[in-house]
Amino acid sequence: MSLPPEKASELKQIIHNHLLKMDIHGKIREVLAETIRGSQGPTHRTLSETDFLHALQSRGIIDDVMKDLHFTQVIPQFTVNVPLYIQLYTNIDPTRRYLYLQVLGGKAFLEHLQEPEPLPGQVCSTFTLYLHFRNQRFRSKPVPCACEPDLKEGFLLEIHKDGIGEGSKMADATMMLSICDPVHLVLIKTDTSSDTTLISSYFLDWRTVLNLPTGKTCIAVELMGVGSECKVPAGVLTINLELYPPLTESLRSDIITTQQSLERQRTAEKERLFLVYAKQWWREFLEIRPSHQSKMVKIFAQDENGVNRPVCSYVRVLRAGRLLESPRQAARFVSLLAHERAPVVGGGAGKQEQWCTLMAFLCRGKGDCEDHATLLCSLLLGFGLDAYVCVGTKAKGVPHTWVLTRGTDGSITFWESLTAHRYLHQAIDPDAPPLAPQPKPSSPYRTVGCVFNHQTFLANCQHSDAVELCIFDFQNQSRWKAMSEEALKSVCAPGSTTSLPPLPPLCAPSLDAAAVSNQLELEMRYLISEHRKDLDLATVWDDHLSYLLSSALAAYELERCTGVSCGNEEFQDAVRRAVPDGHTFKGFPIHFLHRNARRVFATSLRSPFCEEIVCCRGDHVRLAVRVRVFVYPENACGVWLMFACKYRSVL
Repeated sequence: MSLPPEKASELKQIIHNHLLKMDIHGKIREVLAETIRGSQGPTHRTLSETDFLHALQSRGIIDDVMKDLHFTQVIPQFTVNVPLYIQLYTNIDPTRRYLYLQVLGGKAFLEHLQEPEPLPGQVCSTFTLYLHFRNQRFRSKPVPCACEPDLKEGFLLEIHKDGIGEGSKMADATMMLSICDPVHLVLIKTDTSSDTTLISSYFLDWRTVLNLPTGKTCIAVELMGVGSECKVPAGVLTINLELYPPLTESLRSDIITTQQSLERQRTAEKERLFLVYAKQWWREFLEIRPSHQSKMVKIFAQDENGVNRPVCSYVRVLRAGRLLESPRQAARFVSLLAHERAPVVGGGAGKQEQWCTLMAFLCRGKGDCEDHATLLCSLLLGFGLDAYVCVGTKAKGVPHTWVLTRGTDGSITFWESLTAHRYLHQAIDPDAPPLAPQPKPSSPYRTVGCVFNHQTFLANCQHSDAVELCIFDFQNQSRWKAMSEEALKSVCAPGSTTSLPPLPPLCAPSLDAAAVSNQLELEMRYLISEHRKDLDLATVWDDHLSYLLSSALAAYELERCTGVSCGNEEFQDAVRRAVPDGHTFKGFPIHFLHRNARRVFATSLRSPFCEEIVCCRGDHVRLAVRVRVFVYPENACGVWLMFACKYRSVL
């Protein structure tokens, strides 16, 4: 098993500490002295390394060392045999139960059957496996895409998360059988241009390990495709599951299958009852007004596995801890996750129906407007706001979802999850006199059919579903028809059904903002220099001017986060001081969601303003470029660049 450098040094330290503990040096000195004395007898001879090793072995020293290196009691508080690969994890709590999930490799990824072997150093497409289990998230190292990808990783999952277990009492088999949380596996493909594709999303029931006395089992997991390919196998992963510490008493297999069967039956019954209720509710809604048939009232939505779920189950109260500081920063974070519509297979203008589980959306780093809106609504609920997802249309009748918040003063604010823009809604009064002043529509939204969050679903039953005429008074039953909160809670509340995907936490960024900013800036300088060389132009950089551009980029990001512009006066003053009299300054800022230097440069050059700066000719031309990468949770990046030049004006 290959170890990362930090784990290898940790293992060496464990071995070193235990050799000191058993006073190995003292024992070696004693054996060495005895061996030397024995060699000074009548048959005096020179001692070799082999003689010395033989002496150590004959006195049992090597056996004692090897016995200790099996880690039978490496950490004093452990009283059971601890496998080496588990001992590499330093924060093991001896009172807790763990599941060691080891991926042993993949096979039958037939889409990559003809994939050539990557040459050393060659950039190639990769697979990365992500895991979520009881508020814990993990990811594997990326491996080259192949028919049999070399996915070999181990993950130590704590079963006791979220208060399971009474005090220091270790969870026994019966207690673990009641934990129905699956291990969510998400496989992502990343191509050579850093574009990500969701390959599979799979929920693994790990409890089969509870009926084995050894607490170990090896299974083959068939991963299915997503979207329109959810019935087509994507590949197979071989997975080894092991409980640590091993169970003192295992369960019979029929007990486990009975428990799983009961859970499925309870879930199926709850879903059946909700479907019956939803059909009745929909009939009542249509009886109010026949035109309601054409309104965008969406009660169910398909996830990436083709499973129909109530839309309310896609929204949960999500708290970001210290990763996000405010609702507006949360909106900025969500807007940095790229927007990509689900692909349509075949002709027609219809839109592919695919909402994503939050785990799949975060791992992929991009999704459709529904994914963005449900995530933003979840975060705003976590910040204590009264937030809802709106389903309706934009201009030209294009279906769209966005977020609405209601203030305690009755104010209504729309949040566009794709851009982080906010719009204050003021309804037009259709009964006002013709000459009375009316508010102008400020948002891009045209109609709204329904709104929902984690515990509320409301359909718009006003005479017109036009946003500009809509009154968002949700308590008024003549304007909004509500679903029963109890009915929604039976299938959408956390833990209500085993088919409900668990809510993953946000991950802190692992990127170093300064390092990635420097790297991208160096790449941009190289591309600009090469481009100018092709035009027979020399390139002279002004490092001081480049540094001055930082304050402008920081101000742009702050404005995106808060909606407040500041710092522009200081930037303008600094530029005036840096540009001599008789010289001209030109600057061009631009924003991206990725860090691919060649794509950034190609896109920037499409602007005539940028091209004018990069291809600047004149007397005493000095160029500057500054990159600032602002890193958010999930390694979402807001990438700001400014191209600039100064030159002596010649008439």
